[in-house]
Amino acid sequence: MTAAHSHPPLKACGAQTCVKWFAWDRRSLVALALLALTPPAAAHEFKFTEAVAILRNTGAYEIEVTVDVDALALGVPPSADSKLVYDAIRAMPPGELAAASERARQVLIKWVRIEFDGGEQVPWVSFPDEGRPIRPDALPTYFGITARFSGFLPPRAQEFTFGASRAMGPVHLTIFDQTTGNVVKYILGVSEDSPPYAISSRPGAATTSLGSLDTAGRYLMLGFTHILPKGLDHILFVLGLFLLSTKWRPLLWQITAFTVAHTATLGLSVLGVLSLPSRIVEPLIALSIAYVAIENIFTEKMGPWRPALVFSFGLLHGLGFAGVLRELGLPDGELVAALLSFNVGVELGQIAVVLLSFAAVGWARKFEWYRGAIVKPISAAIAVTGLYWTLERALGA
Repeated sequence: MTAAHSHPPLKACGAQTCVKWFAWDRRSLVALALLALTPPAAAHEFKFTEAVAILRNTGAYEIEVTVDVDALALGVPPSADSKLVYDAIRAMPPGELAAASERARQVLIKWVRIEFDGGEQVPWVSFPDEGRPIRPDALPTYFGITARFSGFLPPRAQEFTFGASRAMGPVHLTIFDQTTGNVVKYILGVSEDSPPYAISSRPGAATTSLGSLDTAGRYLMLGFTHILPKGLDHILFVLGLFLLSTKWRPLLWQITAFTVAHTATLGLSVLGVLSLPSRIVEPLIALSIAYVAIENIFTEKMGPWRPALVFSFGLLHGLGFAGVLRELGLPDGELVAALLSFNVGVELGQIAVVLLSFAAVGWARKFEWYRGAIVKPISAAIAVTGLYWTLERALGA
């Protein structure tokens, strides 16, 4: 076994050198302590690795693999005590935490082999359970025990193969093919690749060559339904914008600022230029909902700061939309058409919310009692909901 670092022998260092060695190699010291104190019964150890691959009909793929991400992040064996590993990760400052997360990603990229037609593909690796609360009956974990590998099938790909490093042990692999409805299961030995799975028989070559009109229609509908009826948080945000004033001009200013902002971050995030963890984005989205509703209670005119704030909130909502798109997947050959169509669908959904709001309460906008009887109570309810969601999402409930 080779040493992980080439430090000088400890007995040869002077006092100052030894102090520096201990300061710069804190992670190694934590790892040694964990190895010394570990009781095996309190660790995330798996007799086999569970891998579930989903080949989506949009041309994307997702593969979820069970693995002790905390141990990889800290650089210790999976036999290390999960509580000690969890406490060590929780104590890390943000910079070290980000480095630990990236360490786990790089290890997993080396450990997992994803091939299409014999060519290996480097996927995006994420940890969907990162930061979630710990169940009372479960061992503690910060990054979770699921690693998600995602990406897009190459154009005209015909075969898919999955393999794992010797470090992951035997693998139980399940492949779900959304287009054909096939479900295939394999038991792979240590470091063994799966038999090639044929994807060339997909009807209409739906994985990579959806026609532009077909792609546009699919993703436009996905964008619309993400607002109506599925996007309650976005519905409440747009309703908060609607309730600010009885005049149309303030509403148009806000909708325009919101649209420009979320369009920008949606595109940048999907293209991989900009990214923020959902555990940060989702609480801030909820807080933006509460803010616009609270401001509605105390003012009936749009201040000069409101469009700028709505613009900044739109940046956050765009990141939220991008998270949805990443889950849905984007067809490699029609990425631009899918992205634009999804965004248009979102806009149509927002317009529908405004029109429905106008149909429900717009008739009362000309009456003096409108603000006291409708704007303030509804805004208060939205604010309470937004604050509740903020706490819920921040705490990971």
